[in-house]
Amino acid sequence: MFKREKLSGNRAGVLGLGKSGRAVATLLAKNGFDVLISEDAPMAHAEAFALPKGVRVETGGHSSALFQCNFWIKSPGIFPKSPALLEAKKLGIPVFSELETALAFMPKGVRIFAVTGTNGKTTTTALLGEILKLQAQRENKGRQVFVCGNIGSPVSLCAGQVKKGDDVVIEVSSYQLEDSTYFRPNFACILNVTPDHLDHHGGMKNYIKAKAKVFKNQRAGDVLVVNGADTVCVELVEKAKSKVLAFSTHPKHLLKTDVFFDGDELIFSEGHQIRPPHLKGIHNVENAMAAALMALAAGVSATTIQTVFDKFEAMEHRIEQFAYHRGVVYVNDSKATNLDSTITALKSFEKTQNLWLILGGRDKGASYEVLLPYLKDYCKRVLIIGEAMDKIERELHGAFPLMRCGSLEKAVEMAMAGAAKGDVVLLSPACSSFDQFKDFEQRGKIFKRLVDAHIFKDRTAKKK
Repeated sequence: MFKREKLSGNRAGVLGLGKSGRAVATLLAKNGFDVLISEDAPMAHAEAFALPKGVRVETGGHSSALFQCNFWIKSPGIFPKSPALLEAKKLGIPVFSELETALAFMPKGVRIFAVTGTNGKTTTTALLGEILKLQAQRENKGRQVFVCGNIGSPVSLCAGQVKKGDDVVIEVSSYQLEDSTYFRPNFACILNVTPDHLDHHGGMKNYIKAKAKVFKNQRAGDVLVVNGADTVCVELVEKAKSKVLAFSTHPKHLLKTDVFFDGDELIFSEGHQIRPPHLKGIHNVENAMAAALMALAAGVSATTIQTVFDKFEAMEHRIEQFAYHRGVVYVNDSKATNLDSTITALKSFEKTQNLWLILGGRDKGASYEVLLPYLKDYCKRVLIIGEAMDKIERELHGAFPLMRCGSLEKAVEMAMAGAAKGDVVLLSPACSSFDQFKDFEQRGKIFKRLVDAHIFKDRTAKKK
């Protein structure tokens, strides 16, 4: 595991003024470092961020002061071949990840649980977090459980609160993993690996390499949970030194599985039988399998897992049914930022060709042609928005009728005007949100707000 001693010298440079950058800068400053946050993009109100004494901020480019720092912490998402990073490599400036830097400030005796995968990370992390919290509550020994990482709260934000004996559950993205050299979780999980972030990683090979870092440093006493039907996962585990546990909902799995689904319950090789949560889609059964395998390996009882599964509700922005009006159902799946995630969402519905799918945003490098058979099986209309509109239209080359909307607001207006009783309006963009929105959460909230406003307007007009 990464040790604090590697952070030699007192001057720390942090690349990026986002949530992770601000959190790690605060952590370093509280531990006596002189910190410079350097943001390449111009930001007019950077001074509004509440940062502690010892943290300076520069925006609109990287000054010479950044290159005088003893080491850098790279925020997730910054391109690995950005000019600043290439120059740092030339100058021999060590660059570390926010993830492993945060872990270096936690005490020994903390159990680390890491969940990664192209899809399902957030739900699995949330499930596992709730299971471990309930177990800690029942044991009543003062153990705390922290849930952080890509799920919303940077690891650096909780690092100062963690004490010996606590559990830390981290949703880990490929962005966080690509920068982490020493990361070693006690319990790791890879849910699936399909094309995503190819624009950032420069291809599938580098994306897979990043995902593999979740278990690269694990040892014989550690645990790795994988999808036994995912071909990439199966190839990766050949290099694992840790104990491998596999799950699968597919009859033709490639690894010997430790849990299967009989259509009603999860059946574990150890003899446990647990009902999965009441969540839509077979992908959520897989998420539950992964969370349960990690929890059981960590000594959690099957009764605790069942209690959490019985009460667990769908995550916001993931196939979230939030409105029903004039016989039309409205579903927010803004978290679908890649093609595989959108396919998963489509497959959670019946093949009745009644979906009005809102698709598009900032392109991530993969081909939209893979969507065609699913659009034909599930969709009545596809409304395209954002920067990816032209590419989507070009790659689907007339094989499915598309409606060019440009903005989310226009897409909602057209869908609500055209959808009939029995239809479903689904936002599942298969793209990132950064062309028109701050993040996928903002995109999802705005979608819900637009729909609610149209419903309110319609109901108000009806009363007059």
